Amino acid sequence: MSGAITVTPVHVGDLLGPGMPIYVHVINHPDARVLVDTGLTDLHPAAADLDPRIRPLNEQDFDIDSIDIVVNTHLHFDHCGGNHLFAGKPIYVQRRELDDARHEESYTIPEWVDPPGAAARYVPVDGELELLPRVRLVPAPGHTRGSQVVVVETGEQPVVVAGDTAVWFGELDQPTTEGQRLVRSLDPQQVWLAHEPQAWRLRP
Repeated sequence: MSGAITVTPVHVGDLLGPGMPIYVHVINHPDARVLVDTGLTDLHPAAADLDPRIRPLNEQDFDIDSIDIVVNTHLHFDHCGGNHLFAGKPIYVQRRELDDARHEESYTIPEWVDPPGAAARYVPVDGELELLPRVRLVPAPGHTRGSQVVVVETGEQPVVVAGDTAVWFGELDQPTTEGQRLVRSLDPQQVWLAHEPQAWRLRP
């Protein structure tokens, strides 16, 4: 298969006032357009202590209908709060993550995982999965037990969309969790995180 694959961050809000931006990522692939995480579209009392400021995808100049596939790196509220916008589209998530989100108390906002009247079309994943040619899902436990990353083969070194596998660059500079060590073992060209505007790169 030929054709460029690109990864583009989209700013969908902030936590802690303007202190922690929230990004989702669009993977433009010759065979499909993939959205990694969905941000949030509403405020909720359960998240009030994080003082969210939201820029929902459905209120931006963003073509929601152009998305073919959704991937949730995990199901914390700031990563799945826009899932309801993609009813009917497949949403790939690790099975363990989906089970934890549905059954563990205070894990996330349950009605954002399973929106009333807009059943999310989850595709539970067990381990690694080739999502598209040169794009695969890889479990990366640490931030949550069921976290996953998206590995995009763009050349000699991959690009990784990592969600909260690392929340800031220092966690990749000095990895401590299984997921962070896995990302570093891939020798990535760059790593996109959910709360950083730029991609992490290995410092020379």
